[in-house]
Amino acid sequence: MTEQSTSPPSGSRRRPLVVLLFGGRSSEHGISVVTAGAVLRAIDRTKYDVLPVGITQDGRWVLTADDPERMAMAGRRQPRVEQLTDSDRGNIVISVDPTDRTVVRGERGAEAKVLGEVDVVFPVLHGPYGEDGTVQGLLELSGIPYVGAGVLASAVGQDKEYMKRVFSSFGLAVGPYLVVRPREWQSDAVGARERIGRFADGYGWPLFVKPARAGSSIGITRVDGPPGLEDAIAEAHRHDAKIVVEALVQGREIECGVLEFPEGPRASVPAEIPAPDARAYYDFEAKYLESTPGVVPAALTDSQTSEVRRLAVKAFEAASCEGLVRADFFLTEEGRFVINEINTMPGFTPVSMYPQMWAASGIGYADLVDRLIQAALRRTTGLR
Repeated sequence: MTEQSTSPPSGSRRRPLVVLLFGGRSSEHGISVVTAGAVLRAIDRTKYDVLPVGITQDGRWVLTADDPERMAMAGRRQPRVEQLTDSDRGNIVISVDPTDRTVVRGERGAEAKVLGEVDVVFPVLHGPYGEDGTVQGLLELSGIPYVGAGVLASAVGQDKEYMKRVFSSFGLAVGPYLVVRPREWQSDAVGARERIGRFADGYGWPLFVKPARAGSSIGITRVDGPPGLEDAIAEAHRHDAKIVVEALVQGREIECGVLEFPEGPRASVPAEIPAPDARAYYDFEAKYLESTPGVVPAALTDSQTSEVRRLAVKAFEAASCEGLVRADFFLTEEGRFVINEINTMPGFTPVSMYPQMWAASGIGYADLVDRLIQAALRRTTGLR
């Protein structure tokens, strides 16, 4: 692997060092790697030095090849951080001392090598152990600015139950749902099944059974009747001990991007996600393995467009978000917007919906990456 260098030429001003952090321990590891490749390709190397750091699926932080092509999908096969290291060169360590922002590589039997002084971390991590406030907490302890939501907003955005509770408390409409927590399932699985059955009696089939803290539609099952419920619960439990059961909300799927500007958050033009052919909902394969393009901008009236943009910013503020958010809504047959969820680190390849919505709003992909880095550099860590 080519040795990384972050030292500026003699007599020149040092460029900010961006650590691009990706991969991770969640089931969304591969999608994170794909996202990192797109960001790595777009970062302006005349403005920033970049250090690509991958987190392996067993949780090790490693220096990876600065090669976006190796991070791309290979057919239907997702890339892995382990494939991006040409040799085992030791673990990457970021200091938790806020007076010391150095990043070092520790090798067995050798003195640790300082790779540079970190100015900002760009964590393109999806799912638990990355998008859920855990990495954000580490960076807060380290005193290192980072792109995206803080600890609280990241945790709220990852947990579908508490996300809905926050939205409801701020007057945003959410669909009917129930939660089955781990202790309830362990102590009274029969009672939990009965409670889901009563929920279905009240709201009808189909139901959607989801891991409470996963993303990219992983682990979600549409259940059209009682026979499929047990398998759906088992599938959700493969990804999370807490599950959420949601009733169907009839309506069009509308998405809207929110971006932090110096004067405050703004919303993009909205997009619509058409229902994929022969599929019950917009699942993982439709998002990442097949061509299911969104419609940008969505075919909405001016008043509907203004309303969904207003609600997207309201959701951003309700969860105390920073940097970026993709807010997903249903537009019901009665003309009401019901919020489904927010993503504090949405899919971020050039063909993902968030960048597409901002491109249609006049901000291209490379500019979007730069704005997010600049917003992070303007912020401080700690209480704010």
